[in-house]
Amino acid sequence: MTNTTRAKWASMTVNDMEWHFNPRHAVSDSERYGEARLEQNQTALAQRDADIRYGDQSMQDLDIYPVASGGNLAPVHVFIHGGYWRSRVKEDFAFIGPALNRHGILVVVINYPLCPAVTLDVVVASARLAMDWVRREIQAYGGDPERITLSGHSSGAHLGAAILAQDSADEGFAACNLRGAVLISGIYDPAPAQRISVNAELNLNESLCERHDYLSVPRMMACPLKVIVGADEPAGWIEQSLTYAEHAALGDGPVDCLLSAGDNHFSILDQYFLAGSDIMSSVLEQVTR
Repeated sequence: MTNTTRAKWASMTVNDMEWHFNPRHAVSDSERYGEARLEQNQTALAQRDADIRYGDQSMQDLDIYPVASGGNLAPVHVFIHGGYWRSRVKEDFAFIGPALNRHGILVVVINYPLCPAVTLDVVVASARLAMDWVRREIQAYGGDPERITLSGHSSGAHLGAAILAQDSADEGFAACNLRGAVLISGIYDPAPAQRISVNAELNLNESLCERHDYLSVPRMMACPLKVIVGADEPAGWIEQSLTYAEHAALGDGPVDCLLSAGDNHFSILDQYFLAGSDIMSSVLEQVTR
């Protein structure tokens, strides 16, 4: 992130920072969106292979939503949930499994350890470890390890950006050339969170933020990338997506950024129910390329 942008944040009041960088502050009735998906989640949970371990730590597990593929390996989509690295679990996003299953896509929804029990370092490392597990093991569940895409929402988009910035060879992970990534309503530089209420749980400091600032760290994977953000989100949050798309475009591989009309930070996830939506169109385009 540029010094100019950091100076702009420093000049904001605490209330302004909360408005721009705390989605629950900007959308006062945010809980209703999750409540509206409860029935779909309950139905979906009955269809999963549950709680498969990808690591030894607490919450290093994932769910797989399989598809019948007639003996052929199915394309794989990995979803990374948000919650500002400190809340939510994979079961809250079970609805994404059937939404993509109906298009013949095997879906993986991951958990990861949450702050304040762990640091952001551990959260990022866990997301990368989960992706490595998928690359190595998904064939045993009917998925094609050569046709993996991912999407992430909010802090999950940040973790998706961390995966795209990963040098697998240097870190000892299996090579994973993703077919594509769709990053939704992301926070790509954690620094603003230091000045808002969530940092009571995140315990961010300058060093942590610098290590995981994906507005500065180069993108290593050259897969097609779609960056989507709701047009009804606060300007500071939108700016993170626009800046990340510009930064990501400095690397190889096509990058496109969409401002999704009529959606806020929480309503945008309903697009997984709509085949013609910005999110679903982007995911399906990448899966079939």
